[in-house]
Parts: sequence; structure tokens; C-alpha cells
Amino acid sequence: MANSNLANAKTAKNDEFYTQYADIQKEIEAYLEFDADVFRGKVVYCNCDDPYESNFFRYFVLNFNKLRLKQLITTSYKPSPVANTQLELYGDDNTLPKSKGRPKINANKFIINEVHEIASDAEFNLKSVAKKLKANKNNEWTPLKEDGDFRSAECIELLKQSDIVVTNPPFSLFREYVKQLFDFNKKFVIIGSMNSITLKEIFPLIKNNRLWLGNGFHAGNAYFFTPNMRDFAGGVYDPKTGLVKFRNVSWFTNLDHGRRHQPLQMMTMKENLRFSKHKEIRGKRKYDKYDNYDAIHVPFTDAIPSDYDGVMGVPISFLDKYNPDQFEVIGITKTWFGTAIKTYPQQIQVSAGKRSEVTKLNDGATLKLAAPPTGQTYYEVGNAYYIQVYPRVLVKHRRS
Repeated sequence: MANSNLANAKTAKNDEFYTQYADIQKEIEAYLEFDADVFRGKVVYCNCDDPYESNFFRYFVLNFNKLRLKQLITTSYKPSPVANTQLELYGDDNTLPKSKGRPKINANKFIINEVHEIASDAEFNLKSVAKKLKANKNNEWTPLKEDGDFRSAECIELLKQSDIVVTNPPFSLFREYVKQLFDFNKKFVIIGSMNSITLKEIFPLIKNNRLWLGNGFHAGNAYFFTPNMRDFAGGVYDPKTGLVKFRNVSWFTNLDHGRRHQPLQMMTMKENLRFSKHKEIRGKRKYDKYDNYDAIHVPFTDAIPSDYDGVMGVPISFLDKYNPDQFEVIGITKTWFGTAIKTYPQQIQVSAGKRSEVTKLNDGATLKLAAPPTGQTYYEVGNAYYIQVYPRVLVKHRRS
């Protein structure tokens, strides 16, 4: 259930999730450790971030000179109810039209070309930003003519001017968002659901080493601040911190980082079968093999055998440890993406005592059983019994 929690929550009209500053800092520093000049002379574009609310904007302004950025561009994807209630800080600002009653809500554009030193993070607030903008004519603040959608002509023109895009885009538009980045040949560091890996528009990019997972959230837990206290479809809300925890969320990027080149430490197949901490592996005579594809089933990343030269079906979470110098990605079992597999004729799904005709076995990797399992969905094909496993990435070792 948690797999789609944040994706579902972010489609709700009034739910806004703000990435924590510490998470952004940790992620960006991983790229700097690998290449200290990765941001030098670059134009960074945060195109789903209101400058008045976004920690992405906050981070890049605070580190503008340290990173040696050429320019920072920030646009809000959705109109901000915060920004235009704070315009009094600008004094005689006349860039927005007057409106009666509630201030007009607009999407905004913030272009930073120069940042004077800020003594400490504690000093960085809306008032200090306003003062710097007013004092420094090299920077620009204007409302957007359109709604700030990243697909709008106005935002595409800004995208063309940028080198690296860093943001937390709307998950429901993730495939379209990523396509646009590749259409315009942009480098990027963005947040998305791990479920996106299985999408037909995303997985081929991973397979061909054009996109990979970033440094990642601590222990795989992503914490987002939200001003809206409500039921988050399974996300865990902490009223003390105002944070909502979601699992199965990661950074996606095409910038290199050191973790991507760390070799995965493995035991041999014999050692795994004898010493693995997982009961599904330890004590077995051999690894299970899929019935519909020539690969062994490896249910845990730390159970990948070092001495097996064939194809292995590993968890999607393996991609967090994927070293392209050590492994080759062959495919994925979710939709197979053209991989030739054995298909099954008429199938009967048995779930909670109910029986129904399906074709689901042809959509994933299957294991053949000696007898019907207890307490889980299974499938009958003739007199044989099968279960389908969760989507698995198909990999094999690279041998020198």
C-alpha cells in the first residue's frame, strides 16, 4: 500500500509536500564529492518550486557562490498563496496588478544572478531575500504570464537556458516530466516514486544507463513537510515535527556520484545457501528458477551470488546498489519490454477462495509449486500450480 502513497497524496488538490533542506544538501553534496566542479558555471533551474516556500531555492541561494553557479532560476508550478501575501516586504513593488479583496495569486519567476554573502542559514528568510532582491538589480522577480506549468511555453524557454534541473516534480506527471528533460538534453536531480522504474518510458533509460538512482534518502525513508494535516493514504504523519514519512521514494539523476561505483559485496551461491540471514534462502538445496524465463529468483539484494553467470531476477531496490561496472541490466519482469518468455494458456486465479479466469501470469515472473500455497493468491494452469512474484529487475554479472 505504501508504494503509491506519496504519488496518490500529491494528486490531491490541497496537498503540498516540501522536501527538507537537509535531504537536498545531502544529495547535492554526493555529486560534489564525486566532481567538485559539477555545478561550476552552470544555470540551475528549479521549475516546480515556489521561491517563497521551496528548500531547493533556499539551498541554491545559500550555496550560490560555493557552487560557483552562473545563475539560479526558480518557477512555481502552482500559484502560491504565500508569495503574494508577502509583497509588502517589497514596499513600492509595482510588478503585480492591484486587486480588490484577497491578493491575486500568481505563479512566479525568480532569477538569481548574484548573491552577496549570507552570514548564516538562520538569517535566510523571506525578509532577507526581499531586501537582497530590492538592493541587487542583477536579480529579477516577476510574475509569470502563464500558470507556471513546466510544459508551458514560458517555462520551456527557461528550461532551454538551463544546464541542470533540480526539483521535486509532480509524481503523476513523472514520465512526461522526464521525457521533457531528455528531449532538451538536460542534466537533472529529481525526486520520484520507485514505482516509476517499471514504467515503459523510464525503464529503458535505466537499462541503457541514461538514468539511474541518486545517492538516496537515509535508510530509504523520505520525510516531507506539509501544511495540510489530513489522511495521507498510508503516509505516517508526525504532529510534533509536521513531517510525513513515505517509503519507496528516491532521487533520480543522470549526474554521476561515488555511491554508483561502489562494488556490491557478495557471497558465493554455496555460501548464501548455507549462511544467508534470510530463511527463504538459507537451508535450501538450490535457488528457485522462474518457470517462464531462464533466470534464478533472488528475492534479496544481499543474496545475489557472486559466482552465478546466468540471468538473475533481483528486487527493484537493487538499483539503489547498482554498479554499472559490476552488473548488466537485461530487462524487467513487470512488462518484460520485448523479452521472450513462455506464456500460459487459460489460467485460473484462486484468491481468498474465489476463482476467476485471468491472463496475469503472462505479465510477470512465475514460480511453479508442488502444491497450492496457503494464505496467498495462486494460479492453476491445468493440474499445475503457480505464484507470481513482485516485479524483478533482470541482471547478470559483468565478467572481465
